[in-house]
Amino acid sequence: MVGGGKPFGDSVFAGHAAAGAAAISASAVSVHPLDTVKSLLQLSATGPKQKMGLRQAVDRLMSVSGPAGLYSGLGWSIFGKLPGVGARFGIYELLTAFYKDGREDNHVYYSEAMLAGITAGAVEAFLSTPFELLKLRSQVGSAIPLKAKNTANVIQDSFPLLSKLLPGYVPDIRVWNGSVSLLSNLSPKHPDMMGALKQHPWMLTGSGKPPLPSDVQVPARVIVLEGWGALWRGLRPAIARDCVFSGMFFSSWQFIHTAMLTWKSVNMNPEPRNLDEAGPVHPLASSLAAGFSGVVAAAASHTFDTAKSRSQCTVIPKYIAMERRFHKWRAPGMWIERMTGISPADRNVLFRGIGLRMARSGIASFVLVGSYYFAIDQLL
Repeated sequence: MVGGGKPFGDSVFAGHAAAGAAAISASAVSVHPLDTVKSLLQLSATGPKQKMGLRQAVDRLMSVSGPAGLYSGLGWSIFGKLPGVGARFGIYELLTAFYKDGREDNHVYYSEAMLAGITAGAVEAFLSTPFELLKLRSQVGSAIPLKAKNTANVIQDSFPLLSKLLPGYVPDIRVWNGSVSLLSNLSPKHPDMMGALKQHPWMLTGSGKPPLPSDVQVPARVIVLEGWGALWRGLRPAIARDCVFSGMFFSSWQFIHTAMLTWKSVNMNPEPRNLDEAGPVHPLASSLAAGFSGVVAAAASHTFDTAKSRSQCTVIPKYIAMERRFHKWRAPGMWIERMTGISPADRNVLFRGIGLRMARSGIASFVLVGSYYFAIDQLL
């Protein structure tokens, strides 16, 4: 039989694509509970007395959603990682193939591995950011009691346009009444001036409380309330995070891979002329190297991950965003903070959950590479 009875036979591309999809899904499922708890720690209040500890986060999640809450947003996570991680490894392989072209030993230098990883990380961030926003808001919703949701239902009876233009928005009635009292001194030329003002979103969004992120976790509601651009909110810190992560991951992995091949070639007789003749590294050793590289890369990029998570859980109605553009609003902070999307208010919380993220990235990288090797062995 063609292909030795393997499911994909001689179809190499299809076999590698299926193995990659299976490995990505397995790694996402294996570490999603850690990712959920890590996200809750990152998104807790900034005050020292309001900081949520690991045990508090788990207890709150269990009391609201039970064990199923640990896997909230798993579907969005898988949908985001399939194109994101696929693009990361695919672009890295294309760029390193260009680097190795014409070399006798097919060796990739560490700087080249880092540059290829940085480029691949930027593409990964662009592809996966919309799915991460929906995943993150779903995770937040699993820790919010039902009684705290849908707080705008009563107020929307007085502001009927809210249900259409500003779903979930909670206006500040006291500020609204203050605005009405100021306008009441003017000579009215409209028979129902107050009713007419309620038809203008500019009056409704000038003050008030935005909806909870858990109330805006469905794609349709995100687009209606915040616009299409909201799907890529947090793109700047996401690009910074994934560029640093991928650059550190691939350069560390390449360093460890080269060290293992060098150690292997020393004990060979006769000694090989180059590392290619030393043969491949054992899949388990390669998986362990990938896991260690994931830990190092997570530690280096964690601050940007926290900034991205807090940015994506900020609900900004599109009319408020329009006002900011109209007034040429400038983000606060130093130039590096504005460039990478870090809020100055989050400076003291950027390292929250770093231990969980290091564990999550190490396990995910180990499972990803190990599952990929196992799937390739079974399919091709």
